[in-house]
Formats: sequence, C-alpha cells, structure tokens
Amino acid sequence: MIRPFGEAALLVETGSAERAQAIAAALSDVPIPGVVASVPGLESLLVELDPLAADVDAVRGELERRLDMPAAPVVTGRLRAIPVVYGGEMGPDLPDVAALTGLSVADVVAGHAETDLRVLFDGFAPGFAYLGKLPSDLRVPRLDTPRTRTPSGSVAIAGAMTGIYPAALPGGWRVIGRTPVLLFDPRRDPPAYLLPGDRVRFEPIDASTWDERAGAPDDW
Repeated sequence: MIRPFGEAALLVETGSAERAQAIAAALSDVPIPGVVASVPGLESLLVELDPLAADVDAVRGELERRLDMPAAPVVTGRLRAIPVVYGGEMGPDLPDVAALTGLSVADVVAGHAETDLRVLFDGFAPGFAYLGKLPSDLRVPRLDTPRTRTPSGSVAIAGAMTGIYPAALPGGWRVIGRTPVLLFDPRRDPPAYLLPGDRVRFEPIDASTWDERAGAPDDW
C-alpha cells in the first residue's frame, strides 16, 4: 500500500524492515525523479518528494512497480562492535530483567551479547537505533513508569528490540548496561554511528576500561 503522508511525501507499506531497507537502497542506486530522500522504518518506507518537481502519480506508479518486483537482496551493512558495562549502576534494571525472564543475570548478559542484531531503523531521537530481534527468552515489557532521564549510552531492552540511548533522554525501556561509545555527532557524515542494515554485536567490558573505550569509534 502507498498513501500520501503530509504534503510532500508518500508512505510505502513494505511489511518488513529488510524490505524497506532494500527499496531505500534501490532508490539510492536508481533514483526516481522528484524523490529527494527515503527513510526506512520497521515495516514501511517514507519517501520524501520535491513538491515543485515531483510528479506524484508518476512516483507512485514507479514505487508500485518496484514493490511488485522480486524482493531485492537484504541490505548488509557494516559490523559494529559495541562495548558494554552490564549491571550495577550502569544497568539498574538487569536484576529485574533476570527475574522477569527466569534467567540468571549472567545468562541475560550472555544471551544479549551473543545475539547477532541488526539495525532495523533509526528514530525516537537522533542516533537512536532500534536493534532486533532479541531471542524470545530475553523479551520483557517496558517499565510501568518511564524514567524522566535515561543516561546517555544506556543499553536497554523492550519487547523484541534493544536500543542504545544516544543522549540523556526520557525512556521506558529496561536498562541493562551502558556503553562509553559516542553514537551521534551532528558534525560527522553520517551523524549517526548506527545506520539501518548495520549488524551489531555487544561486547561485555569491565568498568575499569571505560575511559580507554570512550568517545567516537575509529570505524565511524
């Protein structure tokens, strides 16, 4: 389904994040006249138009043609390793996650760190990447009462997804750790370290190594 979204965009229902990323990549490789940007979501793609140049009907027709084509290969992004200090003051909700899942704290950490995750889409705040999907035995509900401030770098889980707060923000996800890595810098290109399609693995580290791992990653 393709429908108008505001005055200068179309929303394309793709059914999956992988399909949205593949179509976005195709639009980058073979642009449609009048399309200025595309933003993949969890199961949709926002296609932004130049209101002075785009022929909306022509754009819609071309998008429908591409949707009808065989699924493009899944976009394979970069592999990102994110160091994390789990538990303690860095991960105040880790014991609760263990209790909710029936796992030990050590098993929660191991399961989280051993899972190959993928950036499904970016949203909520600049640099916040939604990563999925978590194994079913690690899935827990959001907090009943969201925090008014979740520290920058907090690694948290909710439902089938995990994410990292790129700045101090309100949030209702359960925080199990924190990373010293910088995730968003408006002076860089791209400004976000984690982009849709990137693969992510979490690396447990000791708090004593925090300072040496802090800052912008070398592979930005």
